[in-house]
Amino acid sequence: MGDPRRFSNKYERPKRLWERARLKEEKGLKSTYGLKNMRELWTMGLELKKARRDARRLLSLSEAERSRDMVKLMGKLHKIGILQKDAKLEDVLSLSVKEILERRLQTRVVRKGLAKTMAQARQLITHGFIAISGRRISSPSYVVSHDEEDRIGYAKPINLEPKAPVETAEEKEEKAGEKAEEKPVEKPAEAA
Repeated sequence: MGDPRRFSNKYERPKRLWERARLKEEKGLKSTYGLKNMRELWTMGLELKKARRDARRLLSLSEAERSRDMVKLMGKLHKIGILQKDAKLEDVLSLSVKEILERRLQTRVVRKGLAKTMAQARQLITHGFIAISGRRISSPSYVVSHDEEDRIGYAKPINLEPKAPVETAEEKEEKAGEKAEEKPVEKPAEAA
């Protein structure tokens, strides 16, 4: 039968879980980018940590060994849209989680104007209203590449305008009463 598969975590918990400054910063990022829980933030943090680890490893190698792997790392980060084409290896070390969070589909939908808030963008994505090149994406954490950014759109027509408020019977009576008061009362003509 074989051994069961062991899945690795896609996120990594912080070493000091209850550190006040880190909690305050993470809470701000969570509310700014409309994240569902801290795990989504930690997942993006792990992706950044892997890129930084590769950059530090490449900096320790000789020039000949570095050139082959550097193209691969820099190409990946450029394709995602985090770094520019002419960026250097030291620029990878200066990246923050905000740059990766800006590339999430949820953030791109709001920045493009397809949704008004992060919560609305998340709802549109999970309910299948957002597509990239006609292909529906239902994960708000999908990382949008630089090429796909201009192809984000609605998968099906949707009206995001708020509906007109429905008037109750009492409100209709009040309006009718106000209109009746505004009309001038005609006086009967006096007999001469």
